[in-house]
Amino acid sequence: MPEYKAPQREIKFVMDEVLDMPGTYAKLPAYADVATPDMIDAILSEGAKFCENVIAPLNRVGDEEGCTRHEDGSVTTPTGFKEAYKQFVEGGWPSLAHDEEVGGQGLPESLGTVFSEMVGTANWSWGMYPGLSHGAMNTIHSWGTQEQKDTYLTKLVSGEWTGTMCLTEPHCGSDLGILKTKAEPNADGSYSITGTKIFISAGEHDMADNIVHIVLARLPGAPEGTKGISLFIVPKFNVAEDGSVADRNGVICGSIEHKMGIHGNSTCVMNFDGAKGYLIGPENKGLNCMFTFMNTARIGTALQGVTASEGSFQGALAYAKDRLAMRSLTGTKNPEGPADPIIVHPDVRKMLLTQKAFAEGGRALVYMMALQNDIAHKGNSEEEKKAADELLGFLTPIGKAFLTETGCESTNLGVQVFGGHGFIAEWGMEQLVRDAKISTIYEGTTGIQALDLLGRKVLMTQGQALKNFTKMVHTFCKEEADNEELAPFVTQLTELNKEWGDLTMKIGMSAMKNRDEVGSASVDYLMYSGYVTLAYLWAKMAKAAQVSLANGTTEEDFYKAKLATARFYFSRILPRTKGHAATMVAGADTVMDLDAEHFAF
Repeated sequence: MPEYKAPQREIKFVMDEVLDMPGTYAKLPAYADVATPDMIDAILSEGAKFCENVIAPLNRVGDEEGCTRHEDGSVTTPTGFKEAYKQFVEGGWPSLAHDEEVGGQGLPESLGTVFSEMVGTANWSWGMYPGLSHGAMNTIHSWGTQEQKDTYLTKLVSGEWTGTMCLTEPHCGSDLGILKTKAEPNADGSYSITGTKIFISAGEHDMADNIVHIVLARLPGAPEGTKGISLFIVPKFNVAEDGSVADRNGVICGSIEHKMGIHGNSTCVMNFDGAKGYLIGPENKGLNCMFTFMNTARIGTALQGVTASEGSFQGALAYAKDRLAMRSLTGTKNPEGPADPIIVHPDVRKMLLTQKAFAEGGRALVYMMALQNDIAHKGNSEEEKKAADELLGFLTPIGKAFLTETGCESTNLGVQVFGGHGFIAEWGMEQLVRDAKISTIYEGTTGIQALDLLGRKVLMTQGQALKNFTKMVHTFCKEEADNEELAPFVTQLTELNKEWGDLTMKIGMSAMKNRDEVGSASVDYLMYSGYVTLAYLWAKMAKAAQVSLANGTTEEDFYKAKLATARFYFSRILPRTKGHAATMVAGADTVMDLDAEHFAF
């Protein structure tokens, strides 16, 4: 199994030198006094110890053991998971990025994202148990009544209770407009929830005293489709007036899904049989309220793409330095051994650099998204909050879909670096492939995210969301126009930034005649957008490295590696945009002309 080491130096580089996250914290009154450099360093250091020493060793355990459902519907998590969660709670980690008024530590959500990266790379399956709780907390914080906040929020923030998101049903998948779960009003103001939800991550487990399910259901007489969905809080155990856990509610785990990966997490079929629930937010506006949860989850899923790239890269790099096979084409590099380490071979180097470029570029993108989330909630003016929220909305489908697709690519490359050993379970690389694949599917598939980006975020805003971002890229390129060392990056980035707008215009014009043009172009459009977005961030990272080298840094090798990786990204990965540019405007006819009944004979 790859040995996880938290990349603290890489994290600090992005936080301090690329995005100036400490500087942003200092400008936000909510964080100025708490998110100090010393506090940030302490969280990174202690968080790294917890992730490396406590949960990383449980990663393979979770994969091999999985979760066990018992006849009464209860679920036992893998060996060590429950004990690790107890340490997690005792360490105060669940409350890190929540408001002090509900028992939190008042630190930025983006700092919580940094810690979540370490957790996710160390053990994604374990990290999902507390991870889902963040969305439940944010939903209740945004939409709950004061009584609901008093009842549930403090216990969720402390980690005593965990939360889930219950959307999908056996017949509807992502099309939530046809869900069937019912909510019947009770005389006491509560509701009786009846229905079945599937694919519920952390739906039942033995790690916390209670589980708070956030559930979509229909009220009697509700309108058809998504306009008739309401949102409910449904606890596993009912809550007594004093806030303590009372009797068991009518919700039970019917089965644990048999999955490709993330075996350490209990992905459940949840049966609601007249379970007592409480309306959260307005009637028939449940999907709007749930987006608070889903947007939180989508940042987390984008992060999974980064953790997949980082984890596989760490494992592949260590192996490539140690594994001996053949001699270098340019002469022996290991004269004392029977062969050279495989890291001397260009193809292996190419795979490792691809993983490295996606891990480090992806980290910058997720941290940028998380920082915009902080500003959107705690900014100094409504204008600042609105701008941050709009930028986050634009970046979210790119981050969620592009980073998970490249994360899957990275895990496959990791297996390839190992060769035959990568296909063998003992090395742990094939587990990363299996664990990572779900990230491209849940919280909206790549295709759904692509439609959200091109259809809703770009075309429905007449391109304004795109213009807001390309303006940032243009400003950076203009500022660095005379920087000779950055010229190879700036020149390409300037051209692609312009082409991005031109392609959008062309697709938009075609879509006015045929709406299928949007669907046929969307995934290529999203991937193109992802490559250009990472190019912008890699150019910024190259700039930061250049500045440090010019100032006479003592970490010369670190910054030279940054410039080398940037050059690799721009020369070896960014040209993929050419293929996506060609295919996104190739027209919908080649996709739609073949009748469904003629796909096979």
